[in-house]
Amino acid sequence: MSDFQELIKNFSNIREYVRDFFVYGFKTRNEFQQKSSRTYDNQRRRLESWLSPYVRKDYATGGSNLSLAIDSNLLDTNPLFQVWKTKSFTDNDIVLHFFILDLLQSSSALTVEEITDKLLTKYETLFDVQVVRRKCNAYAKEGILQKQKIGKSVTFFLDNTLINWLKTNENIHDALAFYQIAGNLGIIGNVLSEQLEIQNQTFRVKHSFFVHTLEDGILFELLSAMNKQLMTQLEIKSSKNMHISTINCIPLQIFTSTRSGRRFLCAYLNSHRRFNCYRLDTIKKVFPLENVEHYNELLEKLNRNRPYLWGVSFQSQERSHLDTLVMTIWVQEPSEQYIVDRLKREGRGGTVTKTARNTYRYEIQVFDCNEMLPWIRTFTGRILSLECTAKSVEKRFYEDLENMYHMYKI
Repeated sequence: MSDFQELIKNFSNIREYVRDFFVYGFKTRNEFQQKSSRTYDNQRRRLESWLSPYVRKDYATGGSNLSLAIDSNLLDTNPLFQVWKTKSFTDNDIVLHFFILDLLQSSSALTVEEITDKLLTKYETLFDVQVVRRKCNAYAKEGILQKQKIGKSVTFFLDNTLINWLKTNENIHDALAFYQIAGNLGIIGNVLSEQLEIQNQTFRVKHSFFVHTLEDGILFELLSAMNKQLMTQLEIKSSKNMHISTINCIPLQIFTSTRSGRRFLCAYLNSHRRFNCYRLDTIKKVFPLENVEHYNELLEKLNRNRPYLWGVSFQSQERSHLDTLVMTIWVQEPSEQYIVDRLKREGRGGTVTKTARNTYRYEIQVFDCNEMLPWIRTFTGRILSLECTAKSVEKRFYEDLENMYHMYKI
């Protein structure tokens, strides 16, 4: 039996467990069906070690359940950044990491052979040249080291320009403190703040979506593909049936919900000749493919279509291009003018027309009127009529009303 290890080799293995404990929580051991009980125990122990101040245990009939209680309003940083700092390593990894960085702090550019020789003479540690070369190339790829070819020789050196500039420009410290809790890829601001020994004494975010840092690795890969205008292959795990599928698509933009903070990838599917959106928390892996020559044309087409989006769905319920919805509401004038103002403010480009005293007509064309139903229901009690070219939306609305009347015996 292998010993329990607090550190992890693959971040994706722990991401779903952290999200489950944080977003859903209140699950007993038997309610986690994806993996074995031993795997659940190992992941639970890791969370209790990394995030002990925020772990809460409750006792239920089926056993104890674990959840994460994190109030963004009270914290100066995102506790879930700790999950990014738990990657496992071998003895050679950690020794080479500190020795190479320490060696290059006081040296100019060196070849792999020179680095290997100096590791022996300065630290009395013998490494194979190929091992050192792999480590240096890996660090150059990640940006930790700079790589330069001079003639036939390849040299590596440490560029401290950024960190030295940050140390000497204290005005940037507040920007780093703010960025780590307010921006995407906030882990970058957090790591730089730790290196500079900066604590966030200024900023707090009342409503922050801490859990979304778990998707930042996927977000970075998608942004890199967009920057290079590449097609990608996505490995997606359905949030409903847990089925894993692969999709080839062209990533174009990232959409973020202002209500839930949930992030979506908007991409173009050549196979279906249409746009589609995918939740970032369902994307498990991103594989870059070939370059897309007509990328800018697709981006322009998307920007022309965006005004007709209510949420993130491009698919009409009746398979027509656009659905039209018309809602007529009753408003007590003049005391309820705020209802009309709300229609104009939240209507996302729809037209608001006064048709009679105390009566207003709201009309809009969107790709998927089904996404509008939660918002439309907030006007229940004022709606005089609702018509939609997508009859399934119209039918669902009136059926929901009938069910409500039946439930409350109206």
